[in-house]
Amino acid sequence: MNNETILNQTAILKTTASFTSEVIDMPVANRLEGIGEYYFSQKLREIDELNRAGKQIINLGIGSPDLPPHPDVIQTLHEEAMKPNQHGYQNYKGSPVLRNAVAVWYKNWYNVTLNAETEILPLIGSKEGIMHICMTYLNPGDLVLIPNPGYPTYKSALKIAGATAVEYTLTKENNWYPDFATLETTDLQNVKLMFVNYPQMPTGQLPTKELFIQLVAFAKKHHILLVHDNPYSFILNDAPMSLLSTDGAMDVAIELNSLSKSHNMAGWRIGVLAGAKQRIDEVLRFKSNMDSGMFLPLQLAAAKALQLPVSFHDEVNNLYRTRRKKVVELLQLLHCNFDENQAGLFMWAAIPQGYKDGYALSDKVLYESGVFITPGGIFGSAGDAYVRVSLCSNEEKIAEAIERIKKTL
Repeated sequence: MNNETILNQTAILKTTASFTSEVIDMPVANRLEGIGEYYFSQKLREIDELNRAGKQIINLGIGSPDLPPHPDVIQTLHEEAMKPNQHGYQNYKGSPVLRNAVAVWYKNWYNVTLNAETEILPLIGSKEGIMHICMTYLNPGDLVLIPNPGYPTYKSALKIAGATAVEYTLTKENNWYPDFATLETTDLQNVKLMFVNYPQMPTGQLPTKELFIQLVAFAKKHHILLVHDNPYSFILNDAPMSLLSTDGAMDVAIELNSLSKSHNMAGWRIGVLAGAKQRIDEVLRFKSNMDSGMFLPLQLAAAKALQLPVSFHDEVNNLYRTRRKKVVELLQLLHCNFDENQAGLFMWAAIPQGYKDGYALSDKVLYESGVFITPGGIFGSAGDAYVRVSLCSNEEKIAEAIERIKKTL
């Protein structure tokens, strides 16, 4: 290769480099209009920056269990992952071992009989399932009832699918239940889905049989598909319930469940959808085009988790009860009002007078005390006057947070 050729090639490389140094302008899809980055994604990044600056923030905002799964579950994952034939693509409907374990779990804990072959669909987390459901059933122009306050993913998922959210307000005065009288005055003609979530997040409100009966009757009357999101039924709750235990529920409802909270397996991403065969088949049409199934050792370990005895849940809940006492002390220090008997991984509390909203109190505690608590407004306008504190930190961390607040506020 002569010098002239080398010089020409060098010139070409320099020219190419100049073109590739500028990122092209590419508009995002219209479906992302109004969809921002998830609040906790942004806030955790800010907390990371504060920590790098030496602030050592105590995070009492996120509902990710800090406890490990049961040792037998971890051992099962290890043993199954060591087998050379466990690493291929899996059945799109999930392992029969896991589906059968879910069926037994539902029967033992919820008194719900499910066909493991046709009425259960394992998911890579129930958050994934929310998106699958929306993409399976919703078209532009469809309306979806979502709770306010409620899990923000309901709104973002349905908007991405092209539908429109219709919020139904939950209030403390109505025990954080839907106001059916008000809903009956709403134009429900184009409502296709209704998201419900009990034990409710973020309020921690437990369901009653009467509530579930009302929901099923309402859905049947208006030909609405109920989507019950049920990941918190085992946390600080002595009587786990499933909407599917209600007479007629299988005709109008599907239920999402998860091992994230109940079995300390949030990062494992293991959820399940339960419902009538027709519903499972419909969601599978979408899901099977989106992923290739869950790692088999994870599924087998999840099956092991579902077989754990009552003593496992008792031990976990006793720990959360102890932590809740400390969180009560913290909330009293902030002069918040709350119900001590909440289910789930959080404490939901009304802010005292003197603060514009929960964001103001959250920011004050974060920037002055180095403690992060969640503003209730991220769950909807009905949560503006509230904050939420997680139980997913040990007693020492909560005690340290209390001392910091005492010194600074």
